[in-house]
Amino acid sequence: MLLVEISDSTESKSSLICVDNLRGVSEVSLDFLHDRIKVRASCNGLLCCSSVPDKGVYYVCNPMTREWKLLPKSRERPVTRFHPDGEATLIGLACDLTMNKFSVVLAGYHRTFGHRPDGTFICLIYDSESNKWRKFVSFQDDQFSHMNRNQVVFVNGALHWLTGSSSCILALDLDCDTWRKIKLPDEVFYGSGNRVYLLELDGCLSVIQISDVWMKTWVLKDYYREEWHTVDRVSLRCIREMVPSIFPISQTNEYVFLASHKQVLVYHRKSRLWKEMYSVKNSSTLPLWFSAHAFRSTISSL
Repeated sequence: MLLVEISDSTESKSSLICVDNLRGVSEVSLDFLHDRIKVRASCNGLLCCSSVPDKGVYYVCNPMTREWKLLPKSRERPVTRFHPDGEATLIGLACDLTMNKFSVVLAGYHRTFGHRPDGTFICLIYDSESNKWRKFVSFQDDQFSHMNRNQVVFVNGALHWLTGSSSCILALDLDCDTWRKIKLPDEVFYGSGNRVYLLELDGCLSVIQISDVWMKTWVLKDYYREEWHTVDRVSLRCIREMVPSIFPISQTNEYVFLASHKQVLVYHRKSRLWKEMYSVKNSSTLPLWFSAHAFRSTISSL
């Protein structure tokens, strides 16, 4: 499924909708949090949300069961923690259903109050079992665009982000608190009109590249040997006018969900048919892909 936060400029409010290939479109309410929030990450049916009025306040919730947990505040002062605006560059949620636990990761460049950023990369990790934050510091020279840091995938006990230049995947191993770089498929072509996205496919890392006329998908079949296999190659000629703005959000072996400025599309891999699932009827202030997250519902308890 797909969760999209719809902002309405005329009413200064937002709503959360769920788009399901089988059940259609429904509205999801997070009013049980009693706060104005923004969804920051999604993993295995749980959402990580940040408070809009109160910086540094984070929740993890299950919208299906309406269970939620307010995370304890970390000891780091927000103004000295992250550069440039006190907000973490990377926010990730890792939910292990087999162990019935979750982790929240906040990572970003360090800046001491009154000083320029010094190049160190702070990582704060919340562990639901201990109900505490832990911290480690490393050096990262990778940059992240807004959309690269918005797409985060949890597989093999690690959280993964695509770097801003789309040159590699950056993986954070949550068992040993280390960063690792994973190479992209050799066939990924860099250049004008080519865009690369990071998704999950049946428990594996997957990369989708969109060009003017093609959508190509790879899956990382061997995680440790970094062996990529081609999944499919889809012509985009029938949606040519939408190609510059489409953004793949989630996928299965059967279909791919994509968002554009105003619509949510689904592509059925077997029938090779495209279908519009949702279209904004009001004056949405942001493109839909700006606040869209892959979602898989669960009734697992927090």
